[in-house]
Amino acid sequence: MTTRKLMVVTAGLGEPSSSRMLADQLSEAAKAQLSSPDTSVDVETVELRDHALDIANNFITGYPAPKLSSVVDRLTQADALVVVSPVFSGSYSGLFKSFFDLVDSTALAHIPVLMGATGGSPRHALMLEHAMRPLFSYLRAVVVPTAIYASPEDWGTGSSTEQSLEQRVHRAARELGTAVRDSPRNGTDPTRIRPDFETLLHPPTHH
Repeated sequence: MTTRKLMVVTAGLGEPSSSRMLADQLSEAAKAQLSSPDTSVDVETVELRDHALDIANNFITGYPAPKLSSVVDRLTQADALVVVSPVFSGSYSGLFKSFFDLVDSTALAHIPVLMGATGGSPRHALMLEHAMRPLFSYLRAVVVPTAIYASPEDWGTGSSTEQSLEQRVHRAARELGTAVRDSPRNGTDPTRIRPDFETLLHPPTHH
């Protein structure tokens, strides 16, 4: 039996937070895609607000606290990541950025990442493309094509936008499953990985 490690990082500040709600939905769909009769999935969810003081102190002292250091170590050993941030001032939150500033620029190389964000208006959806995707490209992660943005309209019971969110979540989870199976970290020759031409021809749109 193979065990996959799925690490979920959410920067929501409320309790509960919409970012955590989206992270849970994404991780549930991703777990379903990564699971098989011979593969189990270990999901760990990290709420960055629980480590906010240690993250701030790290910038002052230059050294991470043991708990924070352990989180970063487990992050870099994961088979896949789900990352979700609320939108603040048109970008990801400072807490989200500060945490990933602690990660070495090569430590996430080849790790598949599914990105998500939440905000108060649909007009902030492009933050995922102009801010978050470049961050993880810099960290050399493999970011799946579909990024998930959820605004308040997406949580309405029985609404068409909710159905659209569910469809987008499952599409992104399928892409993450494919990326994990094709990952060089699993011994796959990266030169054999082929682009998803259907996605290239019909890129996902954000709602």
